[in-house]
Amino acid sequence: MSQPAKLYQVIEDAIQRPLIPHEPAKQSLKQWAMFVLRDKGFKVIYAQNADFAIERGGEKLYFKVSNTGTELDSKFNWITWDSATKAVNVIPAQ
Repeated sequence: MSQPAKLYQVIEDAIQRPLIPHEPAKQSLKQWAMFVLRDKGFKVIYAQNADFAIERGGEKLYFKVSNTGTELDSKFNWITWDSATKAVNVIPAQ
């Protein structure tokens, strides 16, 4: 497994097993995702053309968040909320 693939797996594990579950009525998906990733030790930073970035080993991964899983730009990594299943998903860039 390549280094980026391992990193995505760690990110996905963090999002799938958070300290606190995402509750749309209490916090935005972006705020929640940033909290969860920081709690797991990731350095979450400002990103000009995305919602936030994760910096690790000098490399940056850019993320956008969406409350739907439709019409996503494939050049970005996404964290999405599926209201039907009440699940958060991580979708890597293509």
